[in-house]
Amino acid sequence: MNVDRQAILSKLGGADAAARASSEAKADALEEHLQEQLNHFTGLKDAEIVHAREYPTAAEMEALIEARPFRQGIGNLFHDMSQENGGRVRRLPRMPERPTLGDFFRLRFHQTGNHVLQSANRAAKTGMSEEVVLACLLHDVAQELIRVDHGWWAAQIFEPYVPEKTVFAIRYHQALRFYPDPAVGYEYPELYLKVFGEDYKPEPYIEATYKMVRNHKWYDLARMVTVNDLYSFEPGVVVEFSQFEDLLGRHFRQPSEGLGFDDSAVAHIWRSIAMPDHPL
Repeated sequence: MNVDRQAILSKLGGADAAARASSEAKADALEEHLQEQLNHFTGLKDAEIVHAREYPTAAEMEALIEARPFRQGIGNLFHDMSQENGGRVRRLPRMPERPTLGDFFRLRFHQTGNHVLQSANRAAKTGMSEEVVLACLLHDVAQELIRVDHGWWAAQIFEPYVPEKTVFAIRYHQALRFYPDPAVGYEYPELYLKVFGEDYKPEPYIEATYKMVRNHKWYDLARMVTVNDLYSFEPGVVVEFSQFEDLLGRHFRQPSEGLGFDDSAVAHIWRSIAMPDHPL
């Protein structure tokens, strides 16, 4: 993905107008140009992309950082990443006085909820253990708060309430996503070539985590989350939360005070998800 100087000058109205343009206007023109290029190759079919080899490089993805008005690691609740509302966030409904996990799915997990429900549904249909099905149901919802290291964040917020094996699977699925395992049908996600760059190398801590988990007795638990994660982005497919209420009744310790108000070590994180518009 190359920067076409003439295309940017054209967006600004020519060289003379560009010389008079503010830094903000120039940044806007650069962002628009880079986004157009990104939309071009993300809109291509997989076969077309492979044939054209139009994946960006890691350096080209890094070049987009200063062209954005937000940071990529920000949680879904804090930015309209879909641009459906012109980049503006929407007013959120108030949470109940003693919110349950179901309330969070209904009122806060808007961007991740359907995906994790699909993932858990697939895991159940393919005969996964209840610990893995539960991990699939919960593994990505922390992205509503923060996307960076979301596996670790999700494991942390659920640790007081779910089995140890489920916590392990949630925490380490993120690192395993970067490493194929053909033996179980898991390939490197084509999406990652687009969002990280075709020559991206995971951070050393991710590599070290992968090596540790690969030799752990519970490796298969985390790996099965990645398998059921990869194939659970089906547009138009809707799975109901009620399908998992019996499973949650057996394995999720819902605090009577409500998530965020049980004085646990993670209560403040649940409150942050519940009340993201509080200025402090």
